[in-house]
Amino acid sequence: MIGKDFFNRDTLTVSKELLGKIIVRNTNGITYKAKIVETEAYLGINDRAAHTFGGRKTDRNKIMYEKAGTIYVYQTYGIHYLMNFVTLDENFPEAVLIRAIEPLNKIDNISINRFGKIFNKLNNYQKKNLTNGPGKLTQALEINKDLNGLDLFSDKIYLEDNSSDFNIVVDKRIGIDYSKEAVDYPYRFYIKDNSNVSVLKK
Repeated sequence: MIGKDFFNRDTLTVSKELLGKIIVRNTNGITYKAKIVETEAYLGINDRAAHTFGGRKTDRNKIMYEKAGTIYVYQTYGIHYLMNFVTLDENFPEAVLIRAIEPLNKIDNISINRFGKIFNKLNNYQKKNLTNGPGKLTQALEINKDLNGLDLFSDKIYLEDNSSDFNIVVDKRIGIDYSKEAVDYPYRFYIKDNSNVSVLKK
């Protein structure tokens, strides 16, 4: 299990080094394992794209002011849950969005969670869109607001290290057109040539 010290570091560094790590999710008698293949860093007070830009603190984003390794899950468009891992300490409300994963087991359970049928019954579009986005992966792994405010150091969900070689692509974040200059910050990272990445660099 990866400990708190891993997360209590520079957010961009954590965002890059989360790539390749294994999410272990235990729920309803099922243990899911999936490799993190894409992340986005949100640098808090000075990052216009972050929920805590300018020092904002609300009922929704207060989790970003918690300890490193805390899980921040919020809902977007009233539909999709997005999972973030808090970095640094309580004075720096920053976090990393987990943007895409590669399933390593329980592919039929994941397929049922996403589309209501086993993997072999999916069409090519559904297979491509299984876990290649932040709202897709949370549905796949049965992640919702129940995890909000918990941490990554319990049996419910934790990370394992994984030694593998890959190249990292650095790109702009996605879906933050409202954030003025922050639109162009190169704070998205993904594993090159991984088919589960949400959007490839142009």
